[in-house]
Amino acid sequence: MSAKRSKGLKSKEQEEILRILKKRFEKHTFRHEDLDWENIKIKLEANPEKLWSLRQMEETGGEPDVVGKDKNSGELIFFDCAAESPKERRSLCYDREALEARKQNKPKNNALDMAAEMGVELLNEEQYRELQKLGEFDLKTSSWIKTPESIRKAGGALFCDRRYGHVFVYHNGAQSYYAARGFRGMLRV
Repeated sequence: MSAKRSKGLKSKEQEEILRILKKRFEKHTFRHEDLDWENIKIKLEANPEKLWSLRQMEETGGEPDVVGKDKNSGELIFFDCAAESPKERRSLCYDREALEARKQNKPKNNALDMAAEMGVELLNEEQYRELQKLGEFDLKTSSWIKTPESIRKAGGALFCDRRYGHVFVYHNGAQSYYAARGFRGMLRV
């Protein structure tokens, strides 16, 4: 994925991502009981750059789905709802500073830059816990989450997973990366 890549979709690509999102919306109605697909579709079609971001989420294995609506702004909220941390977004350190600090065995990218390229944000701890109320996610993987600046300044970063029926928040050096750790995105439309 290149930062220079156009953030528009061809008509066929737009139809395809809308079809995928509609199918997922209908399959998982418990995630968005108070929302109507036709209203969501209208909002997505009016925001092609957001639809492009949703396609990026889908292409990297995130399985995005609408999980709510912001009561204040009216924005739709989409989370990556794949059972495990998205496959094409794993083996990443936390941010550019951490990536540049590695002297050897550097990963291909970092979570914050990749999220920015996709036009999404990492889930924070509260959002990650909200996601876990919708199902059981990250039973075998883990996901970087938005880390408070005080922890990041000290060299650390946070990640979460679900084990033993409980959501855990852990810390690690921001420069670390693992084949089973990726990140989950959030998009507001």
